[in-house]
Amino acid sequence: QVQLVESGGGLVQPGGSLRLSCAASGSIFSINVMGWYRQAPGKQRDLVAVITTGGSTYYADSVKGRFTISRDNAKNTVYLQMNNLKAEDTAVYYCNLKLSNKDYWGKGTLVTVSS
Repeated sequence: QVQLVESGGGLVQPGGSLRLSCAASGSIFSINVMGWYRQAPGKQRDLVAVITTGGSTYYADSVKGRFTISRDNAKNTVYLQMNNLKAEDTAVYYCNLKLSNKDYWGKGTLVTVSS
């Protein structure tokens, strides 16, 4: 059984920063892809950023240059450093693990960007 636990969400003013963390536990094989998705109210869940075990990354255009994804393979943990946050970044952020052709999801953490 795989479990993902996110932390680090909260309320921040426009232009501010937050760092999200997601720790995976359970039967985690070494080769996998971890990432972050987000879902704003009334909208679909969209990809934000992903990172492979080897460190290759992909970002949505809307966050390039502002967000940085990283991971600690020894801890099975993925991070999302979010800088220069905008109101449109407000959403529930979900951690995702792709492992053996299966998707695993965390429960989500709310990020609110507002003055």
